[in-house]
Amino acid sequence: MKTIKGPGIFLAQFIGEQAPFNSLPAMCEWARGLGYHGVQLPTTDSRFIDLQLAAESQTYADELRGTVQAAGLQITELSTHLQGQLVAVNPAYDALFDGFAPEAVRGNPAARQQWAVQQLKYAAQASQRLGLTAHATFSGALLWPYVYPWPQRPAGLVETGFAELGRRWRPILDEFDRCGVDVCYEIHPGEDLHDGVTYEMFLEQVGQHPRACLLYDPSHFVLQCLNYLEYIDIYHERIRAFHVKDAEFNPTGRQGVYGGYQSWVDRAGRFRSLGDGQVDFKAIFSKLAQYDYPGWAVLEWECALKHPEDGAREGATFIQDHIIRVTDKTFDDFAAAGTDAARNQALLGL
Repeated sequence: MKTIKGPGIFLAQFIGEQAPFNSLPAMCEWARGLGYHGVQLPTTDSRFIDLQLAAESQTYADELRGTVQAAGLQITELSTHLQGQLVAVNPAYDALFDGFAPEAVRGNPAARQQWAVQQLKYAAQASQRLGLTAHATFSGALLWPYVYPWPQRPAGLVETGFAELGRRWRPILDEFDRCGVDVCYEIHPGEDLHDGVTYEMFLEQVGQHPRACLLYDPSHFVLQCLNYLEYIDIYHERIRAFHVKDAEFNPTGRQGVYGGYQSWVDRAGRFRSLGDGQVDFKAIFSKLAQYDYPGWAVLEWECALKHPEDGAREGATFIQDHIIRVTDKTFDDFAAAGTDAARNQALLGL
């Protein structure tokens, strides 16, 4: 069995204009001071990584890794959540998602998609140069406006959407395969891959591609009322990344899963800092240890109530306390009677 690596921290929600949150060296020192051992890097802020240069230059990749290692940390994964979202965008969301892309391709969905696909390919190559084996991203969504079947979805709409999603991702997955890196889709509302069924539908379209893997984040399943422990039993062979994020779901007589258009504070389902929500992390870490999860436990902080710096400080200890150092012996070894083939035959009456 493997001991889960960690704690790690996803830097995206902490990046800002003030020190220490405005540069990679300073953020790494801050994270290490809190007790983290790894950082998951977003790839849309040039202060932290030049993704194209990391893809094309081993020297730059080595320097980037050296910056992180100088603080006593490792890079856990790169993230292209925003770029992955732009691989597939329904026109209803064009204006909202344009902000994820450079100005040069805004207002031009075809150019924006082409940019996003190239970003993912750069991420594959950069991950290889950095010695990483997993990558975190979103799938994007063509079908999300039709998630609820009213008005009735026309026959073939869902099949057409997933066929197109698979067509767009297949060459990206092939590039990641060439680079020896798993694509870990965060299963998330707003993405066409938002639960187990939709993930399986996608796998069918990409020929069960070995690199089409999963980023496990139980918080999104709490808000969907999905069994997040059974999910591990079903998909553990594909889970290659892990966001440790808490959540709670407290439905009332006034609102439930859909949230009534309320802010995060006032929704029945909301994200919380680690330990403040309802997720059974003891069971999660046990299952991941049981199934030899090979990767990192990475804090993703999203909370409508608690200050992010408090969430980050508490999160390092929380994750460390939940990581199970797996045993190298069986607890009843003391009672072992040794191996005796003849005795075994006799015990069986053979």
